[in-house]
Amino acid sequence: MNEQIDNQAALLCAIDLGSNSFHLIIAKSDFGELRPVHTLAEKVQLGETSAQAALSSAAITRGLECLERFKQLIDSTAPAKIRVVGTNALRRAKNRQEFIEPAEHVLGAPIDVIYGREEARLVYLGVAHSLSDDEDTRLVVDIGGGSTEFILGQRFEPVRLESLQMGCVSYGEAFFPDGRITRERFDSAYHRARIEVSHIKRNYHRALWQDAVGSSGTLRAIETLITTAGWREAGIDRDSLTKLRKILLEFRHIDDIELPGLSETRKGVVTAGLAITMGIFDGLQISEMRTSAGALREGVIYDLIGRFSHEDVRLRSISAMQKRYSVDEKIADMVTQRVGLLADATRSPWQLQESDIDLLKWAGALHEIGVAISQKNYSQHSAYLVLNTDLPGFAQQDQEIMATLIAGLKGRLRASLLDSVAKRKRESVARMIVLLRLAVILKHVEALEEIPDLSVCVDQQSLTLSYPESWGTDHPLTIWEIQQGADAMEQLGVSVQLRAN
Repeated sequence: MNEQIDNQAALLCAIDLGSNSFHLIIAKSDFGELRPVHTLAEKVQLGETSAQAALSSAAITRGLECLERFKQLIDSTAPAKIRVVGTNALRRAKNRQEFIEPAEHVLGAPIDVIYGREEARLVYLGVAHSLSDDEDTRLVVDIGGGSTEFILGQRFEPVRLESLQMGCVSYGEAFFPDGRITRERFDSAYHRARIEVSHIKRNYHRALWQDAVGSSGTLRAIETLITTAGWREAGIDRDSLTKLRKILLEFRHIDDIELPGLSETRKGVVTAGLAITMGIFDGLQISEMRTSAGALREGVIYDLIGRFSHEDVRLRSISAMQKRYSVDEKIADMVTQRVGLLADATRSPWQLQESDIDLLKWAGALHEIGVAISQKNYSQHSAYLVLNTDLPGFAQQDQEIMATLIAGLKGRLRASLLDSVAKRKRESVARMIVLLRLAVILKHVEALEEIPDLSVCVDQQSLTLSYPESWGTDHPLTIWEIQQGADAMEQLGVSVQLRAN
């Protein structure tokens, strides 16, 4: 019985909320190798949108019903860690919270909407672990429902990342909206893909890589059609794509497509997927491509493993940002440590999660990067850089929260400050801004050991900072700054009081 519990505790779970399909993997890590325990995939087409570029109600319903089924398996295996990532459909949808909030309730886990380049990084991580460990530079291509990721990498490290707005679902809606197949429509989709690929050709041309690898369901489905037809034993080449195009154009409607090796779930997207694939092959001069079983969901699992084994890519991202903008690391460390002390004192009554405290510390580490642009309004510059820089390892919401924390450091607070934060997180983020404000003020106290002389007492609407009277006499600037910022912190729902003992 105990052994069973231990085995369950070692399990990790990743869910990929793709624009076309949802994928779940529950796996165990044995000596750095991933051993899948359960895998599930279900066609959802979350990327189906209304005229207002919003998720359709039907797509939201399909997505939630799918997650209900996934939840049963998750509960039965009890993985220790679960990470759920959303890709292009959720990145672009104006009404994404209409799906995310009930979906998080179903799963009991947060949903991280990731930027295109972060998706590309995770895809490469999944692919790299499925291939032989050699020194060749690889081109990895992942055609999703709403976007296509391109990665150049060596061994386990991506060197160059890009995400283009083209996918088998979005191209299907754009070029085959009523399901009719014509040569003109196919060629239009192909030429659009060629144009998109031309924007990255300079950085991904044939001379820069030795091996091309496809990791998506689209490319693996195309490979299956090619091998089933007997044109190749494995992989994809340009001649086979031409043959497949000729056969697909013989069908008048997507519903009419009947090909050996083609699943029912791929029937609706294979034509658009082929057009994109041919555009990529011709645009980047690919003659042959092999496919990999590794993809985004496996990459998410390996990334989770890294976080638990002190190889968290997020720490590297923070350090790189500090170096890029010549941050005074002594001050950054001081703020980070002090916001950590304040968070430890308030985490229980304010119900701060470990992930909240991590974001607080990282925001503290980056709060002065904007000084590289201008000392004036530096916090606004810092917030802009955090929000608009590719930070490997961070979800879109993570960057939005860190930017919000930093934007709220100085002066009056904009009424719209918390607008980008999910409603369920706004109270926590408001309290986190108060803690970061106090930590930044306390950076003027240079001796770190003096901080334990301060005690923190909080309830739901107030924070009282108690200090020895002599300390207040020695630090008049700190006391004055806290008093000056009290009105702004009151706007955030927290009354900050000072008490001399």
